[in-house]
Parts: sequence; structure tokens; C-alpha cells
Amino acid sequence: MAVKIENQYTGKLPRNTLANIESALASVPREYLRGIERLRLVSVITEPRARMAAKGPDLPGLYHPRQGNQGPWFEVALTPLTSANKPFHKRIIPRLSFKGNLSAVIFSLVAQHYHLTLRHSVKRGSVEPAVRAYVEKQLKAWNEDQHKIRAKLFKPLQPTLERWSKSLAKRAAQEKKKKG
Repeated sequence: MAVKIENQYTGKLPRNTLANIESALASVPREYLRGIERLRLVSVITEPRARMAAKGPDLPGLYHPRQGNQGPWFEVALTPLTSANKPFHKRIIPRLSFKGNLSAVIFSLVAQHYHLTLRHSVKRGSVEPAVRAYVEKQLKAWNEDQHKIRAKLFKPLQPTLERWSKSLAKRAAQEKKKKG
């Protein structure tokens, strides 16, 4: 059964939002979405418990687990992703990275659902690292699928770039240790 997308966003949706959501959901294995009823697009998440935990209205997504006879579902807030209520110069970067950020939010919600309901070997305390690892892996695969030519060009260079990033991170950690 396909995930139903409900649009309750008050403003105009950014271009190709529904197509981006469908492509992100299509790249996820079907068994990870088992039981998910819908994905609701809203302006801001209004769940009081979640707003207190996130300390403000900037929560981009929320997973609602199964309660009673109502199945699990996702809620995605578009205002934090687009920074719609900020000045123009602060909206440029979020607009350019909207597609990737939306996909990352969807992948994190899918990972939460998968690790909390379908995967019983993950303990409650280790869910967050498992979700992060899943999102990183899924985003990498989705990005390669979206940018096939670019991915093929940079595939041979990827190990070298990853080594450089590790060495830079290690050097930054050493500098941080020296400073205090």
C-alpha cells in the first residue's frame, strides 16, 4: 500500500515538492514503510510535547507511532525547511538545499519507524545513532540516484576525498583539544 500524502500546508508548496517526496519514498525499501498510513505536510508542527522537546517551532519532522487502531504516520513541517518567515538573504541557502533537506527529514522519519517498530534488536538508547547511520547511507544512495553523471565522475575520487575529510576532522579535534 502506498503512503498517502496529505497537503495541509497553508502557503504555496515549493516547486516539485510532491515529486521529491515520492522519489524519496520510492528509494526506500518497501518493508521499511510497512504500516505507514500517511505523510502530512504542515506549516509548523503543533504537537505540544514535541515543541517543548525541540525548544521552538523549528522542528522539521515528527514520527507519530501507532496509537490504538490508528496506524503510524509522518508529519513534515515545511516552514523550518524553507525558512519562509526570514529575510530574503537568509532564505537563499535553505531554498537551494530544500530537496536534500526534505529527503533527509523523510529518511529520518522512515528510520525512526523502522528501528522503533520493525527492528527489535535495537535498544531504545541506541536508536539515534542507528537512525543517523541509516539516514547517511540512504541519502548517499538517493543522491547517487538523483545525480547519476556527477556520481559516476566523482566515484573514483571518493575514497581520497573521504581520507582527506577524516584527516581534517582529526586535525580539527587536535586543535580543539589544544585550545581547551
